[in-house]
Amino acid sequence: MSPNFSLKNKTVWVAGETGMVGRAMLRRLENEDCRIISAPHAALDLTNQQQTYGWIETYNPDVIVMAAAKVGGIGANAAAPASFLHENVAMAQNVIHGAYYAKVQKLIYLGSSCIYPKMATQPIKEEALLTGALEPTNEGYALAKITGLKLCQFYRQQYGCDFISVMPTNLYGAYDHFDENKSHVIPAIMMKIHMAQIAQKDNVVLWGTGAPLREFLHVDDLAKALVHLLKNYSDGAPINIGSGQEISIADLAMMLKDIIGYDGIIEFDTSKPDGTPRKLLDSSKINDLGWKAQTLLKQGLERSYDWFQKNVIAKER
Repeated sequence: MSPNFSLKNKTVWVAGETGMVGRAMLRRLENEDCRIISAPHAALDLTNQQQTYGWIETYNPDVIVMAAAKVGGIGANAAAPASFLHENVAMAQNVIHGAYYAKVQKLIYLGSSCIYPKMATQPIKEEALLTGALEPTNEGYALAKITGLKLCQFYRQQYGCDFISVMPTNLYGAYDHFDENKSHVIPAIMMKIHMAQIAQKDNVVLWGTGAPLREFLHVDDLAKALVHLLKNYSDGAPINIGSGQEISIADLAMMLKDIIGYDGIIEFDTSKPDGTPRKLLDSSKINDLGWKAQTLLKQGLERSYDWFQKNVIAKER
């Protein structure tokens, strides 16, 4: 299959359109000459096989961006591994098989960098997949994502479907999920520090040691990468999408403290898990295809905090 794929006059469905990635993808697709169709979660339950198959067959998209997922931070994943595995496998299976059945021209499936072994050699190449044990705290979610990317690979192999899978690094940006206990690391820390500032608390306590290193990618950069890959990539092998910007959790917290203007002390509860010690993707494959992240971390965090104040805090007042 040729990697040269045009979105012109195509009908595109972004599954998971109300989430952070889905919304960013819709914003990016406004720059393309394509028709976008909608099926928000309230109208379509992707864990329901009959509903999903029927919807895809009825509305017949040319392109599917599979960005729908049940997501959460370390605590949420550790507390409900069965739910994360079951729901994400169900959604992947229903959308991918439904796309095959309806002869969808192109599908892109979003995996996650957590699919890689906990102790993978850094930076992590795509070939590291399934070469070692997963991080136990999010094993259920990781297994579900591995299933989705393998489905794309095998439907291509068996049926010739132009289905591709991508592995984004840790994401942040507008429409992130802000919850002190259930969010991913950036929104969770941002929320904690902001609330501590409002309450005039002297300290903020974060999970772990602060030592783990993480790579972060602004969601608008991801959306640009997804469109680029839809047009320029056609292969069964998954492809990483990372920023190349690495920072410790402790330094991230200090950066957010500075952006928010908090004067208190950041402390770490070392009785809580750290997760994977380091997770940096090797993004040379997508870089060689002509895409690179544009948003610097501090700049992206400032934009995210501004969005958080205007769209989360303002609504609570």
